[in-house]
Amino acid sequence: MAITFRDKLPDKGPFYHGTRADLQTGDLLTAGFESNYHPEVTMNHIYFTALVNGAGLAASLAKGDGRERVYIVEPTGSFENDPNVTDKKFPGNPTRSYRSQAPLKIVGEVTDWDRLTPEELREWRKKLADSKGAIIN
Repeated sequence: MAITFRDKLPDKGPFYHGTRADLQTGDLLTAGFESNYHPEVTMNHIYFTALVNGAGLAASLAKGDGRERVYIVEPTGSFENDPNVTDKKFPGNPTRSYRSQAPLKIVGEVTDWDRLTPEELREWRKKLADSKGAIIN
């Protein structure tokens, strides 16, 4: 079920999005790009989290050669729990992960989060490569 009204949110944020894209405050992040985890999938949603370290993990795993970035974002429309992790992998939403078909507006950038060691990054990439799970798109 999508959440529409900010005053009724179970999670009021702040919200974060991890990427390697070099963007500016005011830019909009949108759906419609290739998945970082399954390149054959074009994403119908833009994903975000209320956990800065979760966004940092996403930035580490993101495609591209740019530096890891974690942006502070505001949803511009309704959003829902990310069904790829919520209840499927983690009952409830302890990862505080969400998705939206509406753009996310960048309102700032965070530079301090727990970064993965090279070994942790290799382990995450191996786990994703070995994953047989489909993305709920």
